[in-house]
Amino acid sequence: MIVTRFAPSPTGYLHEGHAFSALFAAHAAAGGRVLLRIEDIDGTRCRPEYEAAIYEDLAWLGLAWETPVRRQSQHFAEYGAALESLTARGLTYPCFCTRREIAAEIARSAGAPQGPDGPLYPGACRRLAPAERAARIAAGTPFALRLDMDKAVAASGPLTLVESGVRIAADPAQFGDAVLGRKETPASYHLCVTLDDAVQGVTLVTRGDDLKPAAHLHRLLQALLGLPAPEWRHHALLADADGKRLAKRDNAPPLRDLRARGVSPDDLRVRLGFA
Repeated sequence: MIVTRFAPSPTGYLHEGHAFSALFAAHAAAGGRVLLRIEDIDGTRCRPEYEAAIYEDLAWLGLAWETPVRRQSQHFAEYGAALESLTARGLTYPCFCTRREIAAEIARSAGAPQGPDGPLYPGACRRLAPAERAARIAAGTPFALRLDMDKAVAASGPLTLVESGVRIAADPAQFGDAVLGRKETPASYHLCVTLDDAVQGVTLVTRGDDLKPAAHLHRLLQALLGLPAPEWRHHALLADADGKRLAKRDNAPPLRDLRARGVSPDDLRVRLGFA
């Protein structure tokens, strides 16, 4: 049985792009299970009213989900244990650089390598001596935990992943030394969703093309943590009349506004190609 999931973050109201993604997941399940997950690790931006609106919007679309719904904020201990296991194997290191320091270092280096999320971390803290790391931690200097990509890739060996039914070589190194946890957010998106998908028995991950490169990093984390590898299927992102991607931060019209204007769920399904 196929198990898919729709995993929104309650940082704003759902819009048509989210509706497409939810319907895409339900369609891809082909009669299997469709799970709902609330990805609320960002404690500064997630709000209860947005989470309540998610349930309302999905019910309006005619979608049902199993309960209880998994909420990431209730599972930081699990994510922390996974991160500790990677650290115990020497696959992470503390990074004391601030975002401003990282940006300055990148600006000073000509032709900084680029990853899916922008310039790659230059690796300054990877080169710190163990004594220096210990002294900074003892002094209370804030730090993030980064994956030592070279060591991680060496530990996992060559990997493959299945994207839209095609097996391809995984290339997690394109992310460089990715952050897996910070003081303000004990676990990163990448680590959380990798654990979540395994715990929930997800066999097919469906999501937008903007997250397609992330499958390579998630495949590496699955291998390092001994987790099963689902298949992935990414879909094109919806855009507005000007060709700009629909996004919360750009005030894309929320579904609740469409309802207020008299748009029906059937109308929206037809418009999104899920009649």
